[in-house]
Amino acid sequence: MIVAAGAVLWRDADGDVEIAVVHRQRYDDWSLPKGKLDAGETVPACAVREISEETGYACVLGRFLQTVSYVDRGRPKDVHYFAAEAVSGSFVPNNEVDSLQWVSLAEAPSLLSYAADRAVVAEFARLPADLAVVLLVRHAKAGKRSEWSGDDDLRPLSEAGWRQAAGLRSLLPLWCPTRVHAAPRVRCVDTVAAVADDLAVDTVLEPRLAEEGYWPDQDAGLVRLLEIAADEGRAVVSSQGGVIPSVVGTLADMGGIRLSEIPCKKGSVWMLAFTRPFGTWSTSDSPSRWPTLVSAHYIASALPRP
Repeated sequence: MIVAAGAVLWRDADGDVEIAVVHRQRYDDWSLPKGKLDAGETVPACAVREISEETGYACVLGRFLQTVSYVDRGRPKDVHYFAAEAVSGSFVPNNEVDSLQWVSLAEAPSLLSYAADRAVVAEFARLPADLAVVLLVRHAKAGKRSEWSGDDDLRPLSEAGWRQAAGLRSLLPLWCPTRVHAAPRVRCVDTVAAVADDLAVDTVLEPRLAEEGYWPDQDAGLVRLLEIAADEGRAVVSSQGGVIPSVVGTLADMGGIRLSEIPCKKGSVWMLAFTRPFGTWSTSDSPSRWPTLVSAHYIASALPRP
């Protein structure tokens, strides 16, 4: 199986959205930027790297769009596409791409050579480009409860858990979060502590998103997550396996998203994208003005494939 990643790279052009379409001289086609995973690379990291190499732009990842599957020279191939905002850089012709055009969403289908790329752009166009993002992380692996005699709130990460935390330190910044939140457990805080250190921010403790705080008042926990999405735009939240499936499932139902299952492995991430509320928002507003979950994508591991 060949695994690749790419993105619909977009920018704001005086209030309108433009996307980048590239011409590959080797194939004489117009397509979305993409490429194969390098050894020891995650799918999101591959998408960011390929955008940089093919277009010259640094980008910030947004929601996951879809996976395109086909056969490439006799081998099955999956290409995973994200939305990605261009934040800096400029195009310079290279050995893979000799031309780049910024086009409107209306113009893109007539330029793209492949139906699959046109379908990816259609999915991108279905929702606003600029969405709020919450990276909902289940804490990394901790030491065995049976081998820990102290307060369970203080049970630390295991050696495997620290490796997972290191992977999250590399993965989560691809979405450029600005704040870090965690349930008040050592294992939850330590899972994202390095991310907070790199951002030079304090980790905000969230009792409502710990198991003993969430279940007595689920609505309060859900509202707290929506507050984080609305007030910060891009944030990391580290919580527990007894909370995350309920939060994701409830928000998905409220947003009309159908999820066949809600996995939640230790060290995993749910990339949740929300509509941004207009103007000043508060929980006293009508629920119709609250942020709405419009995309939920599960990343089983922050560590590269073996």
